Amino acid sequence: MSCNLAVAAALFFASDPAASALPDVVAVQAPAAVSTLSSEPAFAALVQESQSLKAITDGWMGADSLADAHFVYMPAFAAFKSRIEALAVADMNGHLTLKERGTDSDLTCIMRGIAEDMPKKLAQLEEAAPGAARKMALEELSYLLNDNAEVILAPALAH
Repeated sequence: MSCNLAVAAALFFASDPAASALPDVVAVQAPAAVSTLSSEPAFAALVQESQSLKAITDGWMGADSLADAHFVYMPAFAAFKSRIEALAVADMNGHLTLKERGTDSDLTCIMRGIAEDMPKKLAQLEEAAPGAARKMALEELSYLLNDNAEVILAPALAH
């Protein structure tokens, strides 16, 4: 399935207003397959770095960073920016690894999408004015970093 089609299908089913009108159904849950991907060192490192960068991002939302006009010129931000850029490259490498393995799953597409979105979210943060715009940019980057870890940690589904 192409990435665009997978994303479109996910959005279509996620936004179905009729789904909320359906009666409650008791689901029998099969045992979840363990994700072997998150146990691989390269992917485990992606999870760890995403979680670490998310913690920094979340910390900035509750700090004086929101109002600091010189925020993006601070050494801490420069180090953060380098780590985000390296994570985006590592995510793209993860996408390529999965693609080389012949993995035809949404994860392959999602990892590529995250790798492409991360520099955009970083640029939005750099360009955001102090205050509410910066907080929104930090929130969006935080969500992306969280998604980055969660998609790798999610159990593999049996097909």
